[in-house]
Amino acid sequence: MENMDLNMLKAIGGGLAAIGMIGSGIGLGTIFGKYFEAVARQPEMESSLRGMLFLGMALVEAIALFAFVIAILILFVI
Repeated sequence: MENMDLNMLKAIGGGLAAIGMIGSGIGLGTIFGKYFEAVARQPEMESSLRGMLFLGMALVEAIALFAFVIAILILFVI
């Protein structure tokens, strides 16, 4: 009975840790939406904004990767 409870708690913990990936998806949508809006307003700024776009995208994706790794660690290691 205790083993079943532990597996159930692992699944709940892994699911809660994976919620961080939802925020990453929202963040990516916001970043790209604001980038396209800025380029539509001032097309000559596209080249200078592209570097910041990729930096922001990488940072937001890193958060999603951390959330995924923590969820996997909770499910399979602990």
